[in-house]
Amino acid sequence: MRERISALLRSEVVSLEQVRGRGYTAAGRYRVALADGRRVFAKLAVEELTAGWLREEHLVYSQVQGPFIPPLLGWDDDGAAPLLVLPDLGDTFDAPPWTDAKIAAVHESLDAVAATPPPSGVGSADRFHLRERWERVVEDPEPFLSLGVCSREWLEANLAALDGAARTAPFAGDRLAHLDVRSDNIAFVDGRAVLVDWNWASLGGPGLDVAAWAPSVAAEGGPPPEQIAPDVAAGFVAALAGLWAASAGLPPPPTADPSLRATQLVQLEVALPWACRALGLPQPDGG
Repeated sequence: MRERISALLRSEVVSLEQVRGRGYTAAGRYRVALADGRRVFAKLAVEELTAGWLREEHLVYSQVQGPFIPPLLGWDDDGAAPLLVLPDLGDTFDAPPWTDAKIAAVHESLDAVAATPPPSGVGSADRFHLRERWERVVEDPEPFLSLGVCSREWLEANLAALDGAARTAPFAGDRLAHLDVRSDNIAFVDGRAVLVDWNWASLGGPGLDVAAWAPSVAAEGGPPPEQIAPDVAAGFVAALAGLWAASAGLPPPPTADPSLRATQLVQLEVALPWACRALGLPQPDGG
């Protein structure tokens, strides 16, 4: 890996520091010091899944430029373990705490993302089947009920309404969306919100990124989601709650960070009450 980075950037690697991620994959993540004084960030695939995600990311980094995305410094795909090199932004991931200025900066960046011509090859957000996640709870409610966020009686009374609303979510669209906006994917550089981890980039409907981001802000001590996303479609909110409802009670994928399910539960504990408020349903009764 040292040799590959040195060849890409034409400077010897002095040190490598591995850092942890919180996502679905176990890609190697490294802060790298170079002999010429530069510090960069390198992400290395470790198996087939992460190789695919990195190729998806490279698709975006190679075609999109703007104040909301880091510049691509290097890319090497040897067919087995692709390597992506970006600027090192490690000391600028400082939200929370969420301030009005940081929230405004993210809104500005998400507006710019949605106004950017999408790169060729990016798929639709519909490919993730986010409208149908409550159906998985219908088929097997036990993993969801094990989380203790509501009683069986509450779920039986409200599941059809949540599922029906989620199926109306306007995921289809032609606007570029990051689709994984949360604090560990947002660096604040000179007042700008810079987004990383673009492997879920998709074409979607208006407001998708803001809706998906809002629960994480509230979960980290920021304003309630209605304040972050006041005009979001109720279907988006129901679908996002369904995403976490269908996942948080399952064992984590073998490639994921062990904290993934706990993170999803925190999101669910904000998104589900939000969905109920948006749809006029009774609040979850906490099991």
